[in-house]
Amino acid sequence: MKITYEISQIVPYINWVYFYYAWGIHSRPEAEQQKLRQEAEEALQLIEDRYHTYALFELYEACSDGDDIMVSRGVGSEACSVRIPCLRQQQGNPPFYCLSDFISPHSSKLGVFATSVDHGFENDFDADPYQKMLMQLLADRLAEATAERMHEEVRKHYWGYAPDENLSIAEMQVEKFQGIRPAVGYPSLPDTSLNFVIDELLDMKQIGIRLTESGAMKPHASVSGLMMAHPQAQYFSLGKIGEDQLHDYARRRGLPVEVVRKFLAANL
Repeated sequence: MKITYEISQIVPYINWVYFYYAWGIHSRPEAEQQKLRQEAEEALQLIEDRYHTYALFELYEACSDGDDIMVSRGVGSEACSVRIPCLRQQQGNPPFYCLSDFISPHSSKLGVFATSVDHGFENDFDADPYQKMLMQLLADRLAEATAERMHEEVRKHYWGYAPDENLSIAEMQVEKFQGIRPAVGYPSLPDTSLNFVIDELLDMKQIGIRLTESGAMKPHASVSGLMMAHPQAQYFSLGKIGEDQLHDYARRRGLPVEVVRKFLAANL
């Protein structure tokens, strides 16, 4: 399903703390932060009718197969399974989590999503370096905020596993909701090349996203990932993995070890 949002629909979901970090004023006085926020909100009001943000998601039947998630798609003669290989923590204290732990080996559901913004956020402000930087940072926040709003709607309506959820946006931003939304490139799902698998499931060009050779998304202000509903699902940081898991993961990804080594360099 594709959803188009007005900028004003997404602004309430912006996590301004991360905007202050990106701007480098997270440790500055609150008055300075509020002044920048007011400037940013005024800039967003001015472009309300020119730009939009977009969400794309699908809900699939799925099951776990060891450290993999198997996604069922199509019906009849066109039915097939798409494998999403995951990685398991190897260091620290038990339990050693893997995202597949939160999917039943028998029958479950899995959400797959991507969000993005109009390309103009990256291309239309080149004449003014300050405005360009402001809009690029706001575009990043808008893509994340779009994922927040979309996930709320999925939980309460489209998937409907939490129809009575009544959380404030502040509570959503600290993840008080049931389930998780692990994003590609983040600590529990660090392999950006998984975007090729997500693209196979979603066809991300529907919302203007194209992938580089490494699986990075363009526009840069884009988010992709999975949605899981399990009540005990939680976020975790994969940390460092060993050569044994690297080789096993490369086998499950169907890629040469040296290619996967580049994708997971930060975790080796």
